Amino acid sequence: MVKASFWLTPLALALASVAASPANAQVNLLANGTLTTSKAGYYADLSGLNYNLENGVPANLLGGLGSGLAWASNNTFLALPDRGPNAVSYDSLIDDTVSYVPRFHTVHMTLVPNTGSGLPFTLTPTLQRTTLLCSPTPLVYGSGDGLEVGPGVPVINTAARRYFSGRSDNYSAAHNSGFAGDARLDSESIRISNDRSKVYVSDEYGPYVYEFDAATGARLRSFELPDHLYVANPKPVGDDETADNTSGRTANKGMEGLAITPDGKTLVGIMQAALIQDKAEGGDAANLLRIEMIDIASGVTLHESAYLLTTGSGVSEIVALNDHEFLVDERDGKGLGDGSTAKVKQIFKIDLANAVDVINLDGTDAAANAVSKTLFLDIVQVLNANGITSDQIPAKLEGVALGADVNASGVKTHTLWVANDNDFLQDYSGTNTNPNQFFVFGFTDNDLGGSEYIPQQFGSL
Repeated sequence: MVKASFWLTPLALALASVAASPANAQVNLLANGTLTTSKAGYYADLSGLNYNLENGVPANLLGGLGSGLAWASNNTFLALPDRGPNAVSYDSLIDDTVSYVPRFHTVHMTLVPNTGSGLPFTLTPTLQRTTLLCSPTPLVYGSGDGLEVGPGVPVINTAARRYFSGRSDNYSAAHNSGFAGDARLDSESIRISNDRSKVYVSDEYGPYVYEFDAATGARLRSFELPDHLYVANPKPVGDDETADNTSGRTANKGMEGLAITPDGKTLVGIMQAALIQDKAEGGDAANLLRIEMIDIASGVTLHESAYLLTTGSGVSEIVALNDHEFLVDERDGKGLGDGSTAKVKQIFKIDLANAVDVINLDGTDAAANAVSKTLFLDIVQVLNANGITSDQIPAKLEGVALGADVNASGVKTHTLWVANDNDFLQDYSGTNTNPNQFFVFGFTDNDLGGSEYIPQQFGSL
């Protein structure tokens, strides 16, 4: 950590500061592509699962790819769905969740210059592989008793591979929500190690941060997070869970974003919304998000920083520019898939150098020590300028990754990739109008306001 940072105090000052820092007009849209098919068929992934879930949805449905997005070197990315297709009501006693096995998809992105009209590049994503996430040790699954469903054990479980699941009742009532033996997993962000042998996944149920074998999907270990992130009394219904706890993460708003520093030594996770205890304080604390810095070697949390929401209703992702500066995706939930028009999809730049450690501070004091933020990219503004109307901008632009540089009109250009979580509702409004989408933005060093971009340092295979 080498640079100094400034601190926000009242939220009003934060709003004024952000308003005075418009997005740089040089950040441009380079390409837009969709992923709707694979070798297995239309909207079918490569998991090989050939059965239906409790709500009748195919277990291999290719959807929700943009909950998390990680660059894995060259033209390869990892796309992460969340806990599965639960946007259609079927059993409110478990928040309509199903025994969807969490997974990540390996996607090859063919990005080539466009020789015709339209955007500068064309993008063709190709699904190469689907990896299911499992545990070599036993997990706790729900019995389904009193919940109008059967047991939550995935039908593909074996003695050696117990699969994680999106079912909200797959937890132990004898532990807090941070118990690593719980089978429930609502995966939200993914990063890959520099040697590409491991992936790191953050989640909303715990929140958890897990390390998995990149080749097999088997969990290797769980990282230690502060106790104040956990709820003491897990519940299968999110609203009940939040109401029945006085501290911990808000239900369905856990560790939404995860970054890895370029040297591959540190993970940085960010919560989607204020903790229950912080929100209860009101004022600036109600807009406080906590950021956890995790040492990969030791597995422990080293530092907690504070971030204040200023325009969006939550944060979906964080990605590293270097070892101390990060881009944060702050957004609303409006747009395509919500039946409304997108308003807030913004990416801010923050600096954690010399950030105050707020791990022992209450919400009010932590908010007074929040890191500064400057607007780097207004996604709605740029997409509108390229003919994409606000009602066609996906409501959940969640996955964010920095990718390989390209040559754009003779200029070395960095790429910023943004993906949508379509909630597995590609047929929203009865037609295929809400596909898995990827947007590629281009920027140069001049757009970083003096910051240095250092790509993740991948080793040779």
